[in-house]
Formats: sequence, structure tokens, C-alpha cells
Amino acid sequence: MADAYPSFNGERFGETRSVADERAHRLRMCAIGYRIFGAMRWGQLGDGHISARDPELTDHFWLLDYGVPFREATVSRLVLVGPDGTVVDGGPDAAIGAVNTAGYNIHWPLLEARPDAISAAHTHTAYGTPWSANVKPFEPISQESTAFVFDQSVVDDEEVEVLSIEGGARIAAAAGSAKLAILRNHGMLTIGGTVEETVGFFVMAERVAEVHVKAPEAKPISVEAAKVAAATMGVPETGWRAFHWLMRDLVPDPTIVD
Repeated sequence: MADAYPSFNGERFGETRSVADERAHRLRMCAIGYRIFGAMRWGQLGDGHISARDPELTDHFWLLDYGVPFREATVSRLVLVGPDGTVVDGGPDAAIGAVNTAGYNIHWPLLEARPDAISAAHTHTAYGTPWSANVKPFEPISQESTAFVFDQSVVDDEEVEVLSIEGGARIAAAAGSAKLAILRNHGMLTIGGTVEETVGFFVMAERVAEVHVKAPEAKPISVEAAKVAAATMGVPETGWRAFHWLMRDLVPDPTIVD
């Protein structure tokens, strides 16, 4: 059914690229993802990170250089992080040498544990963080929630600062194969097979959290009805398309990150 929709900017979900083109694509989508978060007014206190696994050095991943406002993210300000947390490469506008500590501690164990994953995204939000303090999963109380109710985990861990790689490893273990992890008293984390779906599903999860916070006595739909909706809402392409809608609205000139 999704194939009936037109492409976004000439792109279709699941395109195959050369290694060089895939790296360029992932970096561009990562920078745009940060811009989307910035436009949502997220990350203003330095909290949050979006990763993009390198397609060649698969045990390395890209993050935004430390101290760069999300609204100013560009490809040239992304840095390549090695398995030991060392910054090994970066664009001409990156101050090589530092990344968000929690970013490394969370993303490295996740990507190591999930060879299927290309990206993970986390930041503190107005509804995801308070909902996480309940230490409860999402219920099927809205259309968007069905994207997650059968594909989520609750990480019941008190290391909210995630100052250790061991803390990140516990997050990875508790997250399992789910695309959404609700981190106790901390916020939300999404994991996906493309940067686009990871960011798109994160924004969608924030909207789901908002419904949960604002409608504490909501009556869930049935499991059967939720499964019908999840068959289209929960697939990777839905997150990918959400990203493109967000980009068209919040980053109308995506060449700004080049």
C-alpha cells in the first residue's frame, strides 16, 4: 500500500547506495534529524543525541560535535566516534576531541548489541520524560500509540545520568529488539534501521507520551484493534515517512546542512 504514495524529494524507502553515497546520506539525515529536534525546541540544555552508524567502519558511529546547538547542525559538524569513545574523524567545522559522554555510553552498547540498527535517538522532552517517571509502557490509546505497544520496552534502571558504559549496556539489554525504550525517570529512546525512521518514530513517541500524560484515565482500544493499526503504523516506513514530513515542515531547505 505504501508503494502507492509518491516519493519524497525523489527518494523512496529502502534505496540501495554505494558505501560512499550511503555514508553521505546517513550524515545528511543525521544533521537534519538534529535540526528537527532543534526546531521542536529539544536539546537546548545540551541533552540528547542522534547517532548514525558508519556503513564501512561498522563499529564506529557519527554524532554531533560537542557544544553545537541542534539548530546549527551540519554534516561538517558531525564527528566519527570509535569503539573506545575516541573521536577519530570529523568535518572541517568540527572541534575534534569531545562528544556528549552519555551519548557514547548509550549509543555504543546499543549499536554493538543491535547489528540491525543504524541509528538511535534520545533527548529530554516535555512529555516523554514525565511519562518515563511512571515506569510504565504505552497503551493503545491513540492511533500513533499502536506503532509502539507491541514493540517497546521499559528500562527500569536508576542510572539516569548514564555515566558508565555498563549503564548503557544495561539499557541495550533491557531494550532488546524493540524500537522504543522508555528509560525510567529519564525519557525515551528510539532505535531503527535508518536515521530517518529513528527520528520519525521518536517524534511520534513524544506525541504518544503527550496523550498518556494528558489523558491519564484513557480507555485503551482492544488488542485486536491495536494490531490492525500497528500493521501499518508500526512498520519502519511509517517512521521514515514521518521524518520526511517533519523535514518538509521544519527544515524546508535541507541543503542548509550540506
